[in-house]
Amino acid sequence: MLDDFFSRAIVAGIGVAIVAAPLGCFVVWRRLAYFGDTLSHAALLGVALAFLLELNITLAVFVVCAGVALALVFLQRRATLSSDSLLGLLAHSSLALGLVVLAFMTWVRMDLMGFLFGDILAVSKTDIAIIYIGGGCVLAVLAMIWNPLFAATVNRELAEAEGMRPWRTNLIFMLLMATVIAISMKIVGVLLITALLIIPAAAARRFSSGPEQMAVIAVVIGVAAVVSGLFGSLNWDTPSGPSIVVAALVIFLISLSPIAGLIVRANRSAQGEKP
Repeated sequence: MLDDFFSRAIVAGIGVAIVAAPLGCFVVWRRLAYFGDTLSHAALLGVALAFLLELNITLAVFVVCAGVALALVFLQRRATLSSDSLLGLLAHSSLALGLVVLAFMTWVRMDLMGFLFGDILAVSKTDIAIIYIGGGCVLAVLAMIWNPLFAATVNRELAEAEGMRPWRTNLIFMLLMATVIAISMKIVGVLLITALLIIPAAAARRFSSGPEQMAVIAVVIGVAAVVSGLFGSLNWDTPSGPSIVVAALVIFLISLSPIAGLIVRANRSAQGEKP
């Protein structure tokens, strides 16, 4: 099955969707879309350093994204700027630095568009193994910190009062985000990763009545977006990464339709909730 490039693309995309969706729920709940965008911009710097130092690209992207996340934590404690200002500073400076480093490496020929917008049709069996092994580790750690992370999301002060150490949980969450961006960069590219994190979770929010249910529905929507986006890309000869994001956008717009509203009200009525 995996000898066919399209089959490999579907398997890889489904793996990324399964991992990204639960984390995307926390991104939506915590209003951290700009943080995800910052890490995705920093990924390009990781790509540049990987070529410069002849390192594994996935490993280099993870290290850089993790470093940016730690830098954010440090600057939040020391600097007087707001979090969104710090995120903007880190996002644009890391992206610019990555482009400058790439410009100096005139001896390196690379497909910059592939890194920016993804090249899922070129994934190998090794890429798939990295996605599923790394993604499995991410989901395992997320399951372990789910309760304290959700408690810190709802009320940080209450979580601190109960001894849950939200700062540590938040740091682990940031490292999980860095891991997901590193393993999914080849799928949709550094500029579209945030969309794959946010859109399925945003679409699932309307249909869910609890956090765990929202995570499961987001996974289903993410998988549907990957499969439909890839088949749309194949039929209409459009870029694969952007096609996946467009498919997710279409599902989100459908979730806002009156028909979806009827489904939501029927679901709530069946569960004994008020519409």
